[in-house]
Amino acid sequence: MENGSSNKNLNKASRAKKDEFYTQLVDIEKELKHYKDQFRGKVVYCNCDDPFESNFFKYFASKFNELKLKKLIATSYSGSPIVGGQLPLLDMAGSKGKQPIKIEINKVPANTDGSVGLSDVERLLRHDANASTPLKGSGDFRSNECIELLKEADIVVTNPPFSLFREYVAQLVEHNKKFLILGDQNAITYKEIFKLIKEDKLWLGYDNGGTKWFQVPKDYDIQTESRKKVVNNIKYFSMGRILWFTNLYTTKRHEKITFYKNYDPEEYPKYDNYDAIEVSKTLDIPQDYNGVMGVPITFLDKYNPEQFEILGSDYSVKQGLLPELIKSGWKGKIDRGYIKGRRLYGRILIKKK
Repeated sequence: MENGSSNKNLNKASRAKKDEFYTQLVDIEKELKHYKDQFRGKVVYCNCDDPFESNFFKYFASKFNELKLKKLIATSYSGSPIVGGQLPLLDMAGSKGKQPIKIEINKVPANTDGSVGLSDVERLLRHDANASTPLKGSGDFRSNECIELLKEADIVVTNPPFSLFREYVAQLVEHNKKFLILGDQNAITYKEIFKLIKEDKLWLGYDNGGTKWFQVPKDYDIQTESRKKVVNNIKYFSMGRILWFTNLYTTKRHEKITFYKNYDPEEYPKYDNYDAIEVSKTLDIPQDYNGVMGVPITFLDKYNPEQFEILGSDYSVKQGLLPELIKSGWKGKIDRGYIKGRRLYGRILIKKK
């Protein structure tokens, strides 16, 4: 019994360590600039963001007045490995080392030129005993006290634990919250997440191209040399499949894709196991084809719900979630789409509206 419990705790600790990715300020600024008007008068909650290290907290705190926020809430968690990186708050009220805390900001006095910097936020926290208070629990987003704070929030913005992404999004949806969060591209294939995308309840943000570098604990094991770097004694890990997931309004998803290619049965073969054509690149979608098409999951970065209908995915057929697709022509192997016996990576099945 003890060994089982010990192994369980070790696995839990290992998973938690792998979730220790801290987003760079430059990536936050690049994405958040598109939503500024939607934050006016709102309560923003960063519920996976230790203010000791979080650049999400740093962003919203320093832009509190510019964004005209009503309130900013951030909760930390116990056992944070890189405390003190961004803001030296350790000696402030309510903070005792790595004890989880809640920070609530209702206003930030501006400088004479109207600007706000982190020094102003730090000064506020040092002199306002009510701004920083200890949490009773661990600060886990699933804890009762964090859920009560979530109920108060209008918009949640953070980088949640990737291993808990399904559970995290489910909680946001359950409480009907607006959100802007980071997640792995493979989350698109999760049946719970894909269902929300198909139902037009979740979509992708703007800055989804290229590699993002995340700060990680110093003892984080990175096997590939090209994916790690150390700057000013801070360790970074690069990830190329990290996307912004949101239900905030974006102009991007209403931009029509312009197509230039025509359908050619030689260039667009049909799947062995489904009556649909294979389109290997989104921009290669034929302008004169109105049947069902299989496209890569990267299609979602350009998806316009006014232009296309998402029927499902080969993965959701595998899970038996789309019997209407099976009835309408899916046959043979159902683990993925096949062409001449070659198994393809996950495909989304779409049709023009």
